[in-house]
Amino acid sequence: MTKQDISTNSFKAWYLASRPKTLTGAAAPILIALSAAWKDLSLENRDFLWLPGLLCLAFALLMQIDANFINDYFDFKKGVDTEERLGPKRACAQGWITLKAMKWGIILTTVLSCLIGLPLIQYGGIEMIGIGAICVVFSFLYTTTLARKGLGDLLVILFFGIVPVCITYYIQTKNLDATVFALSLAIGIATDALLIVNNYRDRETDVHSGKKTLVVLIGYKTTERLYLFLGIIACMLCFSLFCKNQVFGALLPLLYLFPHIQTWKEMCRIHKGKQLNQTLGKTARNIFILALLTSIGILIS
Repeated sequence: MTKQDISTNSFKAWYLASRPKTLTGAAAPILIALSAAWKDLSLENRDFLWLPGLLCLAFALLMQIDANFINDYFDFKKGVDTEERLGPKRACAQGWITLKAMKWGIILTTVLSCLIGLPLIQYGGIEMIGIGAICVVFSFLYTTTLARKGLGDLLVILFFGIVPVCITYYIQTKNLDATVFALSLAIGIATDALLIVNNYRDRETDVHSGKKTLVVLIGYKTTERLYLFLGIIACMLCFSLFCKNQVFGALLPLLYLFPHIQTWKEMCRIHKGKQLNQTLGKTARNIFILALLTSIGILIS
C-alpha cells in the first residue's frame, strides 16, 4: 500500500493510523475484569453496572488509539520509522497523515479519552482523576523515553494488565483481592508477548538506532525462550481461580497454550524479517483467545 493509494488525512489514513489490530490488547483486560466482576456480584446478589463497564472499555480503546498516534508521531520525528522498517507501515512516515494533523489527532483523542473517563469518578472516587492522568502521561513517556531504555515490557504489564483489570473490577465491586491481581498479571504478561515479538523483529534496526529494548539487552535466543515462558506463566497465574472454586476459569486458559506454542515455533523458524508480522498478528489473536477462555471459564464455573 503506497501513499498514492491513500489520500492524505483521509478517513482511511486515520483508520490505518489507529492500528485496529492492536485494539484486542486493550479490550482483553477489560473483558476479564468485567467477567470476574459479573461473577462475584452475582454471588453477592448485587447488580452489575453496565455504564461504567462500557466507559472503562471505551477509555481503554481510545487510550490505545492515542498511544498509537503518539508512537506514530514521535517515532517519525526521531527518525525511527525509516525505509528499513520491517513492521507495518506508519501513517506519518508514509505521508498518509501530516505531522500537524497527527498532532491535532493526539490532542483530540487525549481530550476525548479524558472526557469519557471523567464520569468514572462517580463510581470509583476522585482518585480516578489521578489514575487517568497517569495513563495519559505514560502513553507519552512510553514512546518518547521509556521504551528506548528497556522499560517497555514493564509498562505493558502495568497498563495492559494490572491497571485496567484492577481498576475496572474495583469500579464494579469496590473491592480487590489476590485472585483479581493474579488475573491482571496473567493478561499483562500474555500481552507483553506482543511487544516481545515486535521488538524481536526490529532487533537489528533498534541496535542501529540506539534503542535498547529488552530484546536488544538479552539477545534473540533468550528472547525466544522468554516468549514461550510468558504464555506458560500467564496460564499458571490463572490457577489462582481455584481459590474461588472457579475450576473452568482455571483450566480453560490452558487451551491457549496450543496456539501460543504454535506461534512460538513459527517465530523461531522465521527468525527475522517482515514475515514476523504474521507472527505479530497471531500473537494478538492469542491474547484475545486467552482473555475469552478465561472469561468464559469464570462465568460458567
